[in-house]
Amino acid sequence: MWAWGLAERAVAGLLGSAGMNGGRWNTAVAVGVTAAAGIALVAIVVSSRRGGIKSPWRRRRRKPVLASKEWRSLFTPEGKLYDGGVKLVKRVRNGGIEPSIRAEVWPFLLGVYSLDSSQAEREAVKDQNRRGYLLLRKHCLRKNKEEIKRPNETAGVNHEENVSSGEVKEYVTSVGFEEQPEKESVEEHITSEEENSFAIPEQEIQDKMAKATPENQADENLCSSSSRDEDESEKSDVTHVEASRNDVASVHQSSVEDEEESMPRYSNTGGNMETETELSKAARPVKSAQTIEDFETWQRIIRLDAVRANNEWVSYSPSQAAVTREKAIESAQAVCLKDYEHLEAHRIHHASRLVAILEAYATYDSEIGYCQGMSDLLAPLLAVLEEDNEAFWCFAGFMRKARHNFRLDEVGIRRQLNMVAKIIKNKDFRLYRHLEMLEAADCFFVYRMVVVMFRRELTFEQTLGLWEVMWADQAASRAGIARSSWGKLRLGAPPTDDLLLYAIAASVLQKRKLIIESYSSMDEIIRDCNNMAGQLDIWKLLDDAHDLVVTLGDRIE
Repeated sequence: MWAWGLAERAVAGLLGSAGMNGGRWNTAVAVGVTAAAGIALVAIVVSSRRGGIKSPWRRRRRKPVLASKEWRSLFTPEGKLYDGGVKLVKRVRNGGIEPSIRAEVWPFLLGVYSLDSSQAEREAVKDQNRRGYLLLRKHCLRKNKEEIKRPNETAGVNHEENVSSGEVKEYVTSVGFEEQPEKESVEEHITSEEENSFAIPEQEIQDKMAKATPENQADENLCSSSSRDEDESEKSDVTHVEASRNDVASVHQSSVEDEEESMPRYSNTGGNMETETELSKAARPVKSAQTIEDFETWQRIIRLDAVRANNEWVSYSPSQAAVTREKAIESAQAVCLKDYEHLEAHRIHHASRLVAILEAYATYDSEIGYCQGMSDLLAPLLAVLEEDNEAFWCFAGFMRKARHNFRLDEVGIRRQLNMVAKIIKNKDFRLYRHLEMLEAADCFFVYRMVVVMFRRELTFEQTLGLWEVMWADQAASRAGIARSSWGKLRLGAPPTDDLLLYAIAASVLQKRKLIIESYSSMDEIIRDCNNMAGQLDIWKLLDDAHDLVVTLGDRIE
């Protein structure tokens, strides 16, 4: 209010010094100065509240989506984005993507293709990725055959009984995952099974593979019904059925060692694909009995989650929804899926794709493997991306950030929960103090939102909209767009790798009055968060999230 007081003093001085010149002049000056002071006051308030930068969603109504015609206009004749992707990122952040072009745009946002790549460069990457995915699927099929050949060992029987009886535990039952009789996480379940697993000597496994002969085709036919030439498969887009057929035909044509050396592996040094030939032998994953037991555990959990997956995606992929039962069963056999007879054809096909890609990812990123919740992140991608190899590499790009949600030590989860708590504390200290009184200041009540990235709090279409904006922010950061003043000016609000966390904090802040006045325990907040599905306006949420980035970003990150 200092500006208003200053205006009053200025008016008083003017009136005092010019009183002899007449009342009209005095009145006009008073009105003019008062109006100027009011404008200045409004500008000060707006500037302090908005940090001097406006959110792209300041009107709480998004702009039109990025449409097909505009998408085509973003490229040069050589197939490069005109401005290094700045306009693409800005358009996605402001309005999202038209459903018909999502399959084309997502690889750019998820880092499969560089924002400054040409058409020729993208074709080369696509070919490399196709071959890499084939190798991963071949490796998975080999492991499937090893498991089939292996006698009914005690550990294997125990694993099967545990899974079939539904004893696989989800991450944290108290925050809204499937109800289980005990609060045991997937990590604890895996650890307990590893401790009791049957150790198989590596030499024994190699001996079994060395003895593989054409007589073993009966076992191979359990996972695939026919074979196809490898080169022919690589010339077309790859599905898990085609990959498995190719595997059967070529499984005896290359050694295990050759496959291990050429198989892609996750690398945190950048890029989306690293091959074993690019790494030193000391850096290669060690093939051990423990690794094999891990993979078998992951397989069983993957299959359980795949069969339980819902069909919310159906209306977004009519071609997949119309799959015949015959083709669906062929898909299931290609990945050795069982216990699917009660499902409709499209759900069998969807479950088979989940199994194929999640098994491949567990091989690609063996440090993480598979944890419950990863299928929630993959399912929306499968509805849009109909080719398995493209879906796999987009998922791998998505997981470069999300993989930290599934670490056994939960370091990534704790960091993110701490950041949400810090945002709330800096924005609304009264709400934070109330959370402290409820012993909820650690923000554990948003655990599920963090792990599966709002997937269970939003509708299918809302999920895609939120994720696309989140991916666009990450793409801008990855390409260095935000580091230039021109990039910052064009984007409107600074991009951040942690937009999801600001959105989660914003969803809590939107309920501050209810939390402060009505809730007396963290359990009540958890129930409210778990019943949030379908109630959020994501564009209002993104508006509030970007406001938080603008006003608090420098203090939080």
